[in-house]
Amino acid sequence: MADVGRRMYFEEFSKILRTTVTVVLIDGKTYIGDLEGYNPGSMSICRTNARDEKGREIPRLFLNGNIVAQIYATEKPFDLRGLAERLEKVFPRMVKLYDDVGVIVVMDRIRIDANGILEGSGPAAERVKKVYDEFMKETTKA
Repeated sequence: MADVGRRMYFEEFSKILRTTVTVVLIDGKTYIGDLEGYNPGSMSICRTNARDEKGREIPRLFLNGNIVAQIYATEKPFDLRGLAERLEKVFPRMVKLYDDVGVIVVMDRIRIDANGILEGSGPAAERVKKVYDEFMKETTKA
């Protein structure tokens, strides 16, 4: 059962990759920036576009997991599952969700993530983009 909990923990943690997070260290220092990567063994993290509490910008910041007290998301995570369900209505049985890496694959050739189409072209990719654009418009209004 512990393995299930660990897997679920890291699945949730991976959802905040490439989003803006706040990190509080054990000494009280705070950094806001994008979470680019982490080491699951040590919980060490890599940040980009970070700022400290004094407003100083740090292009790349690596923090040892031993000094990290808190990490929390400052923006709502992208609903990748919701987008996959929407795409499934347009492309039945042709949509695969890879939640752990934050990617949806349509028709085994069009890759899309929270930022849009990563790979693919042609009429099917244009339809995927249209569904993505509609989804973004609806979810950003809510």
